[in-house]
Amino acid sequence: MATTTWTRRHILSLADFAPTEYDTVLQTAASFREVLSRRTKKVPTLQGQMVANLFFEPSTRTRSSFELAAKRLSADVLNFTPGTSSLTKGETILDTAKTYLAMGTDMMVIRHREAGVPQAIAFEMDRLGVRVGVLNAGDGQHEHPSQGLLDLFTICSLIDVEHPRLELLVGKKIAIVGDILHSRVARSNIWSLTATGAKVHLAGPPTLVPQLFAQSVTGRPGELFIHWEVEPALKDADFVMTLRLQKERMTAHLLPSLREYHQRYGITRDRLKLCHPDVKVLHPGPVNRGVEITSDLMDDPQFSLISQQVTSGVAVRMALLYLMGSGKT
Repeated sequence: MATTTWTRRHILSLADFAPTEYDTVLQTAASFREVLSRRTKKVPTLQGQMVANLFFEPSTRTRSSFELAAKRLSADVLNFTPGTSSLTKGETILDTAKTYLAMGTDMMVIRHREAGVPQAIAFEMDRLGVRVGVLNAGDGQHEHPSQGLLDLFTICSLIDVEHPRLELLVGKKIAIVGDILHSRVARSNIWSLTATGAKVHLAGPPTLVPQLFAQSVTGRPGELFIHWEVEPALKDADFVMTLRLQKERMTAHLLPSLREYHQRYGITRDRLKLCHPDVKVLHPGPVNRGVEITSDLMDDPQFSLISQQVTSGVAVRMALLYLMGSGKT
C-alpha cells in the first residue's frame, strides 16, 4: 500500500492531479488488486463509513464497479435511482445530496449528464463545513476521472504488473480514436497520459476532433497531436484506445453514416498492422461492435485489454475510495 499522505478531499478532475497523486493511486490499486485475487476478497478498511452512489444518468460498468469496490472495503452502500426519487416531485439535486448527507453519508459518487454537477455538490459540502468527499463518476462532456485512472493502471500494469507507475509510459505512443469532442473519457485520458510523458495522438473526423484540443496540454511532460486520418495516429502506436461513437450524435449531422465511419476510422486487424507488433487495444465501453472496433478483435486476448479494464476498475475505485476515506478511518 502506498504510504504517501493523501490530502485531496474530492476527486473531480485529473487536470490538476500531481505526478505523486497518480503514482499513489497506481500503487494503492496494485495493492487492492492483490486483495481481489485472494479467496477472501473483503477488507475492513472503510467499515462504518457510508458511500452513496448518486447516479442521475444510466450506467452499468461504473455504477456496479463503485458499488462492488465500496462493499469490498466493507463500507455501507446507498444507491440512488432518479426515476423513483423525489426529483420527480421537484426536489433539487442539491437537496437530494443534502438528504443523503443527513443520513450520514461519508462519500458521494456522482454521475450526471450535465457538466459541473459533481463540482456544485462538492462546493455545497465544503460550504456546509462537512467532511464529505465527492467523486466525479462522469459529468456531461467534462471528465470521467476514475475511467482515466483505470485506463492508466491497465496500461502501466501491462508493462510492470508489480509496480505500475507514470515513468513507464515516457515516450510511448498512444492513439485515441473516435468521438473526442463529446467524450469525457477522452478528456480525462488526455490529462493522465500527457502527465506521464507519453505521446498522445488523437484521431477522428474533423467534426469530432477539434484542433483546439492541441492547445489544452501546453507545458505538460507529454505531447498531443491531432489527426483527421487514422493511419498517422496508428503508425508505430504502442496502445490504441477507441471510443464509443455516440449514435445520438447522428441527428447533429456530424457524421455521414456509421458504415462510413467504420470504413475510415474503425479499428481492424489490417489497421493494427500499422502499429507496434505488441500493440494492445482498449475501449472504455459500452462497445458498438463493428463500428469502433471489429467484433473478433474485441474478443481476441492477444490484442484486447477490454476485460482487463473492467477488472482494473474495481481495484482503482477501491483505491480512490480508500484514499478519500482514510482520513476518517
